[in-house]
Amino acid sequence: MEAADGHGAVLRALRSELGAIVRTDAEALDGARVDKSGRRAPGRPLAVVEATTVEQVQATMRIATEHRIPVVPRGAGTGLAGAAIGGEGEIVLSTRRMDRILEISVDDEIAVVEPGVLNGELDAVLAERGLWWPPDPASKAISTIGGNIATNAGGLLCAKYGVTREAVLGLTVVLADGRLLRLGRRTIKGVTGYDLTALLIGSEGTLGVIVEATLRLRPLPSGTVATISASFASVELAARAAAAIVSSGVRPAVMELLDAHALEAIGEHLGLDLGGRGAQLLVQTDGAAAESEADAAVSVIAELGGDSELSNDPDEGERLFAIRRAFHPAMEARGTVLIEDVAVPRSALAAMFDAIARIESKYGISIPTVAHAGDGNLHPNFIIGPPTAGPRALADEPVVVPDHIWAAADELFVECLRLGGTLTGEHGVGVLKKRWLRAELGDDSYALQRQLKSVFDPLGLLNPGKVF
Repeated sequence: MEAADGHGAVLRALRSELGAIVRTDAEALDGARVDKSGRRAPGRPLAVVEATTVEQVQATMRIATEHRIPVVPRGAGTGLAGAAIGGEGEIVLSTRRMDRILEISVDDEIAVVEPGVLNGELDAVLAERGLWWPPDPASKAISTIGGNIATNAGGLLCAKYGVTREAVLGLTVVLADGRLLRLGRRTIKGVTGYDLTALLIGSEGTLGVIVEATLRLRPLPSGTVATISASFASVELAARAAAAIVSSGVRPAVMELLDAHALEAIGEHLGLDLGGRGAQLLVQTDGAAAESEADAAVSVIAELGGDSELSNDPDEGERLFAIRRAFHPAMEARGTVLIEDVAVPRSALAAMFDAIARIESKYGISIPTVAHAGDGNLHPNFIIGPPTAGPRALADEPVVVPDHIWAAADELFVECLRLGGTLTGEHGVGVLKKRWLRAELGDDSYALQRQLKSVFDPLGLLNPGKVF
């Protein structure tokens, strides 16, 4: 496949310097147009560059700058906001094949990795040394460290162990013009200069291309792991219990909440009888205080009318959380899904669930919702069409979100902001939420962020049309 005349020089330059890692076949181009959100770019990208070295990333950016061609950084394509999809006339720069673990220091409790390393694979290697990297998005088996950093990914364990930003000490980044920038440090402390490392985390590929990361590790938790499964008559009661557990002094490693619609869908998907419950709260405690904290959580649950079962059996705990992890497959089995991601203060969790119920009633729709209840992060899901064969199947047909679904989502966002929350807790803005960004940031902050973008990327070549 050859590009139009205006892009021919770009392709020749890429192929001359980079050779076979420049792909223009239909499979590569169509695959780079979509991500796990189902969003689809409105045209095929110019090329996909499958970089394996820092020098190849730098060369791609130099050529892109010379020819004024937009570049979309991309990892495994598991994002849920359309932040890494490449469109007409763009170069998709994939770092998925940059997958080396460069260093593991047990003494310093750090790892240095390339961006294409999978989260789950890194933890498997670290476990052999008694270490782990805490960020644990639900996609950890298939998502890359670079993608986790680009979206500041969270997950089930972040209420106790923090999100990605707390677990990254330093970054090496290729700027839009090909320069190499080393940010951060290998030390736990360090306040020299502005914290540009933190600025890059969650920037969704709009400021630079991550090519290396220095990660802060932790010793694997030791001792008992206790798991509680609690049923409640309503999701509002379960949400109140979640907030009360944390305010009582308990620090669960994991606390997940599933509403009635979510339980029904998961039960249908797995062939289990999970119906008849208003909500289920899963709580897991770990470390030296695991048993005493679990007992305290059970007492709080009982005070709020919940029925709970407590187990110290790791296999039983894994079985219960496997049910929670089946939520997204269960949603995909029901149809094409708009997966939302909002967060509110824990004290407002019950009010947010109440708002979701009102929106369901107003629009005559079901919005199955799960929440990382330990930090107030909710994932309402809107089913908008019949099932597909996966993101690549959407290459020929775009996902069309009906107007009433967007209207319902808009009311959900407005209510979230009214409760002191945020439009996205961990998925990012991408193309999905950019229309609401100014509403949360305000005019002055929005303008300042655009100015920051122009400092790093004065020509506007990095991931244009995403976030802003």
